[in-house]
Amino acid sequence: MEKYDYLIVGAGLFGAVFAHEAKKAGKRCLVIDKRNHRGGNIYCEDIAGIHVHKYGAHIFHTDNKEVWDYVNSFVEFNRYTNSPLASFEGKLYNLPFNMNTFYQLWGVKTPSEAKAKIEEQRKEYAHLTEPANLEEQALKLCGKDIYRCLIKGYTEKQWGRSAKELPAFIIKRIPFRFIYDNNYFNDAYQGIPKGGYNVLIDALLEGIEVRLDTNYFDHRQELDALADKILFTGCLDQFFDYQCGHLEYRSLRFDTQHLEMEDFQGNAVVNYTEREVPYTRVIEHKHFEYGTQPTTVITYEYPDDFAPGKEPYYPVNDKRNTEMVRKYKELAAERKEVLFGGRLAQYAYADMDDTVAAALTLWRKQTKN
Repeated sequence: MEKYDYLIVGAGLFGAVFAHEAKKAGKRCLVIDKRNHRGGNIYCEDIAGIHVHKYGAHIFHTDNKEVWDYVNSFVEFNRYTNSPLASFEGKLYNLPFNMNTFYQLWGVKTPSEAKAKIEEQRKEYAHLTEPANLEEQALKLCGKDIYRCLIKGYTEKQWGRSAKELPAFIIKRIPFRFIYDNNYFNDAYQGIPKGGYNVLIDALLEGIEVRLDTNYFDHRQELDALADKILFTGCLDQFFDYQCGHLEYRSLRFDTQHLEMEDFQGNAVVNYTEREVPYTRVIEHKHFEYGTQPTTVITYEYPDDFAPGKEPYYPVNDKRNTEMVRKYKELAAERKEVLFGGRLAQYAYADMDDTVAAALTLWRKQTKN
């Protein structure tokens, strides 16, 4: 039986970065994944020469120059800037909330006019000193127009329940930009890998043994015996056989269509903020890479309840789940031969740059042991 230094469960971004660093240090790694492809949720499928983000839009953005230089050492990134639009009752609004949005809502043209309008709307809800739910918190922060048009429906669809049933802490603040700037992120670095995310993952995993269509839980005993240490990037509760209970998630489902037209919506991402529209956004993938293909591919993204067999996307960070995670992390701390990393093993939503940084940090800790 071959012996490896590390068994890495999950060929997503976290596992791939860790495996690359371990191999560079002379360690033998076996990477497994239950899916039939590498890359986890950043995997891109090729349809008609277009790199389709199979599990939803992924835009790499960071303020961390070390992380930016690291990913660019494997693949050159383009200059894509995330500037989504929001569609509400047939009208389009720019995101994030900036002077273009305020002009589209109210016709105001200067920052002082916009600030006055927002303050006027917030005053109606000044009496909400301790907001009891997300709706009250949002109204207190931005007033009725922004909330009704751009927050309420989208949020209710995403979480599958009324904003009055959601905790206030989900919206701690609402960023307003009093300039005409549609760049969604404030980070210094932003882009998409030229050729898609598969180029990045393939470069990270070059020379490393990868077994696909391999479910860790179907072959746990024999796989554990293959390596001195395990890096687990799957669901934390599943690793411990749900002994502290099942963690809650929200899921997504996707309807991807190849259209015989050059351009469908003229933008990579359009959010649909009405509660009555069942999908939260439409992604047109060619625009991530300035595609000039004669046809286009779009994806309708629908929020979904999580159930066994569905992909867990968003953790439900309420009191019950937070307490459950604490118990699971206590169990994890006792397993010295197992490392836990990535969004599922940490039960946390993580941007890609944070994922890369966390994987590098975990590897560096290994080198000190």
